[in-house]
Amino acid sequence: MITFYLIGIMFLVFFLQTIPGFTEAFIFNPTVALSQPWRFVTSIFLHADLTHIFFNMLALLMFGPILENRVGQNRFLMMFFAGGIIGSVLYYLTIVVGIAPAVPALGASGAIYAILGALAVLTPELVIYMWFVPMRMGMAVFVWVAIEFIGTFNMSSGIASAAHLGGLAFGFIYAKLFERPDPPRYPVEEEKQDFEFYK
Repeated sequence: MITFYLIGIMFLVFFLQTIPGFTEAFIFNPTVALSQPWRFVTSIFLHADLTHIFFNMLALLMFGPILENRVGQNRFLMMFFAGGIIGSVLYYLTIVVGIAPAVPALGASGAIYAILGALAVLTPELVIYMWFVPMRMGMAVFVWVAIEFIGTFNMSSGIASAAHLGGLAFGFIYAKLFERPDPPRYPVEEEKQDFEFYK
């Protein structure tokens, strides 16, 4: 699966980050983002530390195969990269308008949030555990939106919440427009009436 290749590449790049100057060459640096646009892509594969890459890769391992099996490898890759890029674009815009300071950013979180946003549409009944509380994916997406929206205005968080929000919004909107969600688990009202009529 493409998901496993992405995880392998992420860990390989994390090892390469031990080379002096490697991270600085590919991180999303808002001060040079427009003159060096490849950083919108390369920063997706960089991570700050072991904790950062561990939790990102855990999320990718848990949810990536579900979406990949659902939409196929090509659309999965497109959504992954588009989510990461759009996340960086939204983060950059918050800097341009003065919401966030011009701090370099890195990580696959925007791309992973795109996966979560898409799954919220395609598999809304999928149950996940958020802070050990069971929650349907279709409901969890609204919690993530609230958390990341508030985080966007928290200058001291050290998290590029706008990038998360951008990826999440892209995945959700793309799936709404171009993909077909799971059918409802329970029969619709018309089906109930027909069943009762023939009973």
